[in-house]
Amino acid sequence: MDKKVGFIAGAVAIVVIVGAVFLYTVDIPAPSEPVEKTLSDDRFPR
Repeated sequence: MDKKVGFIAGAVAIVVIVGAVFLYTVDIPAPSEPVEKTLSDDRFPR
């Protein structure tokens, strides 16, 4: 049982580290055009 927990914890740690490195190194472009969206008054409580 302890080996399973250790394996799962190690796998989760590796996934988190790889995800953090990916987000740190990837160059995500900013939106190229402004976004304007009209929200109706029905969506906001009074």
